[in-house]
Amino acid sequence: MKKFLLIAAVVLFTAWRPAQADVLVLVHGYLGTAHSWAESGALGRLQQRGYQLVGILGYSPQGVLVQRLQTGTSERPMYAVNLPSQAPVVIQADWLAAMLREVRKRHPDEPINLAAHSAGGIVARMMLVRHGALGVQHLITIATPHFGTGRAIQALEATDSSGMFGFIKSWLVRRYTGDALYATAKISRGLLLDLTPPTPGNLLFWLNQQPHPKIRYTSIMRIGTFYMPGDHMVPPISQDLNRVPALYGRVKTYSMAQGHLLTPQDGDLIGNLLAARKPAAK
Repeated sequence: MKKFLLIAAVVLFTAWRPAQADVLVLVHGYLGTAHSWAESGALGRLQQRGYQLVGILGYSPQGVLVQRLQTGTSERPMYAVNLPSQAPVVIQADWLAAMLREVRKRHPDEPINLAAHSAGGIVARMMLVRHGALGVQHLITIATPHFGTGRAIQALEATDSSGMFGFIKSWLVRRYTGDALYATAKISRGLLLDLTPPTPGNLLFWLNQQPHPKIRYTSIMRIGTFYMPGDHMVPPISQDLNRVPALYGRVKTYSMAQGHLLTPQDGDLIGNLLAARKPAAK
């Protein structure tokens, strides 16, 4: 009888215990912001599934800035981050780690899901390698150049003003692209170097060999079709996280006939993936 009462008490406690929050953190890509998810329509699709944007996390000389957008509790709280997207990957990764620590203060017992677009996926992986999981249970990367992109090489070559004719080359490139775009690429040279295809001695070669935390990993690849040209920024094969030596066989990969930018369908797919989540492998 006592054993029956004990089991009944445990079942009753479990049934009435508040459900764990399903925390989602959105990470933008190069030249993006926290608003990129709303502007693309992905945020709206997530909100239709019950996720509520409760805060935006930013950076400052004083540390992490937290902009609260909602008071009270939510079963599916969602945060968007503002990273210094033109900075090298390591700098962005360290800021992302600091922001996740802030999220953990507010949700100490809830697992965190990270959804990262483009270069944001590299930043998220670097954060995991340098700082550990920090409560993250699932990383979803979208159109991320896990094996680099030739576009980074092109931008580096176009803004290289060294050599005898460097000044003339610089003038011609600026005339073609405009001063603003040229200046942006120049400021971003550290990041662009990080996004070049893996070769011994560069960042992606090193990162792809490093042990990653034992969490769930998903990569969403952009592919072309007869009607859709696909991703002109990052080749589909470079977006396949399962090809990374350190993660081979641990990643689920999905393909979408879309371009490089975020779309409303990304919100749908993220929602579906989180709804079908399973316990992470030990």
